[in-house]
Amino acid sequence: MARKNIEDYRELFIRDIPLMDIRAPVEFAQGAFPASVNHPLMTDSERQAVGTCYKQQGQEAAIALGHKLVCGETKAAHVAQWKAFCEANPQGYLYCFRGGLRSRISQQWLKEAGVDYPMVIGGYKALRRFLIDTLEDIVIQPKTLIGGNTGCGKTQMLTELANGIDLEGAANHRGSSFGRYVSGQRTQIAFENTLAVDMLKKQAAGHSHLVYEDEGRIIGSVSLPLPLLKTMQQAPIALVDDPVDVRLERLLADYVVRMQQDFCLAYGDDAGWQQFAAYLAQGLFAIRKRLGYQRYENLLAVQQLAIHRMQVDGTLDGHYDWLHPLLSEYYDPMYAYQLSKKADRVVFRGRYVEVRDWLRDTTVK
Repeated sequence: MARKNIEDYRELFIRDIPLMDIRAPVEFAQGAFPASVNHPLMTDSERQAVGTCYKQQGQEAAIALGHKLVCGETKAAHVAQWKAFCEANPQGYLYCFRGGLRSRISQQWLKEAGVDYPMVIGGYKALRRFLIDTLEDIVIQPKTLIGGNTGCGKTQMLTELANGIDLEGAANHRGSSFGRYVSGQRTQIAFENTLAVDMLKKQAAGHSHLVYEDEGRIIGSVSLPLPLLKTMQQAPIALVDDPVDVRLERLLADYVVRMQQDFCLAYGDDAGWQQFAAYLAQGLFAIRKRLGYQRYENLLAVQQLAIHRMQVDGTLDGHYDWLHPLLSEYYDPMYAYQLSKKADRVVFRGRYVEVRDWLRDTTVK
């Protein structure tokens, strides 16, 4: 029995139902959903040509041009790719932008190939609208923020809390000048979609009080949704107060050990080390004005020497010589100033484990 087209967007996102996005690559790149895969009906140039034809000559001419552009071996390749997705994901759905012509054409071609596959009613636009509405509804629920100096493990703590919302994870960026990952950052739309899906899942699991990291307006190149930012600016804060030596170990693991491994895995050994050195150098360069040029030059020299020693014999100790002053002379004073403006919102303060356990006791239902 053939499955029906679906309009239960909540169910799709909560269950991570596989979605085949048949929009053009440029549309998918601008923003998609966590469980979606792009298998386009048309290339970017084909879509542009059909769109121009539609505006100038109408729908009938545009449809005719589309069939002319996507035919023969090209059409067969598309159908084979779609069929493989459908067979691998029998519980999935397909969608285009509005759940209109492109979805119907794809369904028809699949049916001709012996596959009856349902689509998302309303397409990407309806799914996106649902997530925007979801985010706006959930952000008004009670929340607590995790605060603390750089290296306090705030992001790690969120993953240990059943009601934690990892904003940096949704952005795929750690928020600082050293915050980028090898895999690159999500677009604004993809960030918002990923964030809303995470919120929706937490809500579905019965969590009405969510925990976030105390973030600024910007995470890398994306901005927090304004409704969320406004409520975060009034929320109580649980402050992690770990010692410098513990924080240094976390930074060494996150920014040095992990990133070196990731770059070498992605680019190969030689190019990976070059990319890793450039990544750390860029992290300092981004804050050179705030550091002061002389301090920047000094830290850069120490940093690059530490990288050289690490590559030669695996020694990590040299990294403490630039990470420690970076914390004590730059990040800590900056956070102390920021915290002074919201000190009245701090409701609990302690070491990592104490804050985590307090949040579990007071916010997890």
